Amino acid sequence: MSEIPAFLDSSRPDVPDLAVPRGITPFYLPNLPVRGRFVRLGPLANTLLTRHDHPVPIRRLLGQALALAAGLATALKFSGSFSLQIKGDGAVPMLLVDCTQAGALRGYARVDAEKFSQLALDENPTARTLLGNGYLAFTVMQTGREPQQGIVALEGDTLAELAEYYFETSEQLACRLYLAAGDTGNGGTAGGWRASALVLERIAGAGGIDPELSAAEQEEAWRTACILADTITETELLDDTLPPERLLFRLFHGEGVAVDKPRSLAFGCRCSRARLADILEGFPKDDLDHMATAGDIVMTCEFCNFDFHFPRDAVTGKEAP
Repeated sequence: MSEIPAFLDSSRPDVPDLAVPRGITPFYLPNLPVRGRFVRLGPLANTLLTRHDHPVPIRRLLGQALALAAGLATALKFSGSFSLQIKGDGAVPMLLVDCTQAGALRGYARVDAEKFSQLALDENPTARTLLGNGYLAFTVMQTGREPQQGIVALEGDTLAELAEYYFETSEQLACRLYLAAGDTGNGGTAGGWRASALVLERIAGAGGIDPELSAAEQEEAWRTACILADTITETELLDDTLPPERLLFRLFHGEGVAVDKPRSLAFGCRCSRARLADILEGFPKDDLDHMATAGDIVMTCEFCNFDFHFPRDAVTGKEAP
């Protein structure tokens, strides 16, 4: 137990200090209305997905969500965090992933064990089977600004389809998503869980587009890019030995694909004793008394699955009104 008062103790739990230097590879098709990001979490996926002992289908869904959030967040210019949140009435009533502008990534899935046990699951259930009916929200939290949020109902079967429906209805942006997550081996850096995403976007307006291209030619260029991207396989997405540049060239070499500077991703839980102590101080004293077990209040970070113990007599709380 730290000797520093809880409200001053910014120490982190003993979680992995792990970063993937080339987690995001941005790319574009020169003079055509197409840009994208290729996301490969590498060993970071195994670290994030094994913090909880979730069943395989839920780990797969959470891994896809982590890759998707990383791919979408890195398209924005902001200072803060971008989050993907899904609430439903299924076996996974809550899915939450967020990524900061620096690439700090975290996420968790809340599981209703009773509903999950009642599902007649096949080998690879869809996201909609696990989530049920509900909504999807994308939120941008920027320093010093009001949050920006878009919400849509869950429409589609896969997580990619749910997100594409959001962009189609809320952003009026043509977007094609390819997501994959799976256990590739024995864990550690040489195998274990991996997650990946290919995000393809049609550029709005004239930026980066050959001015001589007609609207029909731009539409045809986008359609061609989607057809080419459709050939990607889950094996290619998750294969750490296949460099992103080689994979993108394999897909789009006929369109002259160009790659931008890669960006890193890292284990991004931001919990600390000080943050949680501040939350506890907002509770009335009677509530704190009820929370205490054997003299301690235990708060668990859902992201990194770490228990923080606070002696009851070290937390003041609020007086009852």
